[in-house]
Amino acid sequence: MKILIIDDEKNICLTLQGILEDEGYEVRFEHSGDKGWTLFDNFEPDLTLLDVKLPDINGIDMLARIIRTEKNHPVIMISGNSNISDAVKAIKLGALDFLEKPLSLPKVKITVKKALEFRALDEQMRQLREQYEKDWEMIGTSPVMQDLRQIIDRVAPSNAKILIRGESGSGKELIARLIHARSSRFQQSFVKFNSAAIPRELVESELFGFERGAFTGAVKSKKGKLEQADGGTLFLDEIGDMDLAAQAKILRVIQEGEFERVGSNHTHRIDVRILAATNKNLEEMVATSCFREDLFYRLNVVPVFAPPLRQRKEDIPLIVAHFSTLLAAELKTGIKKFTSSALQFLQNPDYPGNVRELRNLIERIYLLCDKPALDARDIEPLLHVMQSRSLTDVAFWDETAAFTDKKNAFEKRYLKHQLPKHNGNVSKTAEALGFQQSNLSRKLHELGIL
Repeated sequence: MKILIIDDEKNICLTLQGILEDEGYEVRFEHSGDKGWTLFDNFEPDLTLLDVKLPDINGIDMLARIIRTEKNHPVIMISGNSNISDAVKAIKLGALDFLEKPLSLPKVKITVKKALEFRALDEQMRQLREQYEKDWEMIGTSPVMQDLRQIIDRVAPSNAKILIRGESGSGKELIARLIHARSSRFQQSFVKFNSAAIPRELVESELFGFERGAFTGAVKSKKGKLEQADGGTLFLDEIGDMDLAAQAKILRVIQEGEFERVGSNHTHRIDVRILAATNKNLEEMVATSCFREDLFYRLNVVPVFAPPLRQRKEDIPLIVAHFSTLLAAELKTGIKKFTSSALQFLQNPDYPGNVRELRNLIERIYLLCDKPALDARDIEPLLHVMQSRSLTDVAFWDETAAFTDKKNAFEKRYLKHQLPKHNGNVSKTAEALGFQQSNLSRKLHELGIL
């Protein structure tokens, strides 16, 4: 680790250099702001000790210059004249600490160690944030995507409630995760709650938690999704499917920051940012009293729209390249080349499932096509498979049958499709779908899948 000292007193510089080199650090020093800046630029220190009073520049101004150049660079200010206003100004600008002369050498060593640990932690968090954003990368350079990125960058640092709207498969969860990643809550949890994936009678216990004995089977107390997200972000996916009773309780959380677990009178205080998403027309649901008007306006502080794929077809070649790289790594195969005719062909259809459906098509191509380079003729039969499946889905919905039979048929079909995605692992499938493992296992047995 490299440390730079900028102080006009030679003896202090030599003393600090001696004790810090004994600790294993590489240390350099200068006595003026001008020379110190040149050394800062060339030496590239991990930490700077900076005097407030320099012969040619005010140390506070020097601090501001360092922070402008390298925002997260740790700086410890030192001063021979105790001045509370200088200390406050330095901390506000970004200094990590403020030491007074005469310096306590043991305190200097401790402060330097903590500052470098902070730098290491900050660098680790930066790398985690970059990896997180890479894992949830938003692909596309079309005008609508550029507008979406600008909105995300503007709203992410705030604590504003955001309602993300868009069709199924258009990337609403991805938007929510990017907002979380670029917020001050990134180091805390991002917790997803999908109202549509949980039976209505279990929504409140899953969301708010429950106490032991609250209902049959509640053998011990359990935190809900809300408590798990304390300090972080709670993503309420498919908010339009939440029943009115749960809506009322979420409204209270937003307004007052408090709630009770199921079966308890104890009030919990909570600090959580709420992001919500839906593919439904909430205005119509409000008009028909299916969704609370007050909750709608509370959530809809900043509306964000996930554009469907048909509005950004120029992004399809980039999306295809992205999924192609991911699937080649996942399936341990070479990256397939899509010719210009293939890409042009892929830009023609309207994908009913948006980006999700396009990804499924690319995966189908990787699984069923052996050719390393593909043109439109190779892809067309596989697109017809997708379209045929869509026609089958239409028949499924149009066919007359008892509601219970149709519901069971749909659940069986859906879960049979989901299990292979997680290699038949019930626990992982339950986690991905927002189920309790015991509930999913029971459902699989009831449907004859297991």
